[in-house]
Amino acid sequence: MSESPIRVLVADDHAAVRAGIVLILGGAEDIEVVGEASDGEEAVAMARELTPDVVLMDVRMPRLDGISATRELSGVSDVLILTTFDVDEYVFGALRAGAAGFLLKNTDAASLVEAVRLVARGEGLISPAVTRKLIAAFAQQPTRPAPEAVKALTPREREVLSCIARGLSNAEIAKELDMAEATTKTHVSRVLNKLGLKSRVQAAIYYAEADTGP
Repeated sequence: MSESPIRVLVADDHAAVRAGIVLILGGAEDIEVVGEASDGEEAVAMARELTPDVVLMDVRMPRLDGISATRELSGVSDVLILTTFDVDEYVFGALRAGAAGFLLKNTDAASLVEAVRLVARGEGLISPAVTRKLIAAFAQQPTRPAPEAVKALTPREREVLSCIARGLSNAEIAKELDMAEATTKTHVSRVLNKLGLKSRVQAAIYYAEADTGP
């Protein structure tokens, strides 16, 4: 019996962009586009009704921007931001709101499809082209979390957090730390819960801001 397809909602105020994304995702046998939204309010309403696995969200949209929409969808669906990159508070805000990650709109079709699969599996990601610049920008900001929160993690959990900050997947973390992938998933969940974070991307940013290692 085959697995259920990954259900995706595409939210972008440009019809041509939406059509292109839908066309790309429609070519993947394991992905089903269940809806299209033209603004943030519509995206939130449709996501609550359809409960897709992943919402592909533009940042700048009318009525309700992608940041606010992402915040409202916390616990409903995983959000993957797909935007024209610009290191500003729009992008920062989206990640802080709980987005699972973001990609550039010039991402190739194969990478977009794989990104949706990763997010659906609970992995977080940031476009490789902007990862270093983004983390560096966060690290330069004056507000840093209390180091006691990281110190409260077990030694193994701090190792896992370090790996998350480097963008490693569960499989890669399991290989590097020589443990089962199922155990890795458990450690990742514990790290997020202890730090009060919603996603792996937030954990990576938290690690950079805390300016502390494992």
